[in-house]
Amino acid sequence: MKLHPPSSSLLLFLVGLLVVAPATAGTITGTVRAEGAPAAASGGGGDKYASRRYKFVERVDYAKLTDFVVYVDQVPATPPPPAKATVVQKDATFEPRVLPVAVGTTVLWPNEDDIYHNVFSMSEPREFNLGLYSADDAPPAITFDKLGRVDVFCSIHTKMHCIVLVLPNPWFALSDAKGRFVIRDVPPGTYKLRAWHERLPSVTLEVTVPAEGEVQVDFVLGLANLPKP
Repeated sequence: MKLHPPSSSLLLFLVGLLVVAPATAGTITGTVRAEGAPAAASGGGGDKYASRRYKFVERVDYAKLTDFVVYVDQVPATPPPPAKATVVQKDATFEPRVLPVAVGTTVLWPNEDDIYHNVFSMSEPREFNLGLYSADDAPPAITFDKLGRVDVFCSIHTKMHCIVLVLPNPWFALSDAKGRFVIRDVPPGTYKLRAWHERLPSVTLEVTVPAEGEVQVDFVLGLANLPKP
């Protein structure tokens, strides 16, 4: 049987099946910082903080606040695929202290200390108690399937605290030490972009993401917009 070479139209069809059109996506960059009340309202007291009575009273330095989370505050048409993340217990602290995750993410909780820890949460989006375990035990895993803030503690060590912030999609970023953030691979469109911090009211701005390239958004978080009694 004589074989005939495929026609040019068939070749074009087969090539079309193999070539996948590049996905369009943009990047959101920017900064986020905190702003405190004027010194007279927030601190007051002047030199009284140098007195024996108040010298050890801690005051918030808003310029040094870290761990801001910036995220697209909209539910995508297609839910994000399951993901995994890790919070390590080391030197009697949680690392990272703030962990943003997309809903459906499973978080591992390894203990790398030579002492026991008992990780638990009473937060409504995800209550759990991992019980006592050591570095010799397999890291327990918790899946976060509801949106919201989950505060996590150790029942033994009072200063151990971290936050798992469960978000509606994978388009989020944790700011760096200078308040800078980058959110990559965001589908083009107009979105609500929210900046969050555990101590301050969040701020939402509208952003239009291009099919290619970057858009910059800068946030300032503070108490000025909270209602007064």
